[in-house]
Amino acid sequence: MTTTPDAPVTQVRWLTDDEQQSWRSLRVGSAMLNDVLAHELEAQSGLSIHEYEVLVRLSEAPDRTLRMSGLATGIAHSRSRLTHTIRRMQEQGLVERRQCASDARGVECVMTDAGWQRLVAAAPGHVQSVRDHLVDVLTPEQFRALGEAFEAVRTHLTGGACHSE
Repeated sequence: MTTTPDAPVTQVRWLTDDEQQSWRSLRVGSAMLNDVLAHELEAQSGLSIHEYEVLVRLSEAPDRTLRMSGLATGIAHSRSRLTHTIRRMQEQGLVERRQCASDARGVECVMTDAGWQRLVAAAPGHVQSVRDHLVDVLTPEQFRALGEAFEAVRTHLTGGACHSE
């Protein structure tokens, strides 16, 4: 039970043994997967997983350009964390920041040709790592169910906002 001095007593719906096992498997498995993918990407390409994700999102955008606010939302980073990542990427010549042409208050992030080349070089190894450690470990049905489950979680947490903003 959870109580505070002025709050009513509420009942906690404790996890069942099966739910607890699934939760722990999810938590530990996803942490281990993220760690190995980040390590392999860094070792193969010199890119952090966050830098890689920025380049992927920019590569999919018109003119390889996104507003910083949309980029932060799309990759689920805080704006301050994204700003730090973009600064590092600017120093490497992978991206540029510029004022938004349609809104002087906005800032856009633009992938450079060097950023594109770095992404093209890094993508095959990273995709192979994702395949080796996740996609090919699961049946197609399990992988589809995993995607559907996390889309439901993302929708719940964002109030239904589109993940490609």
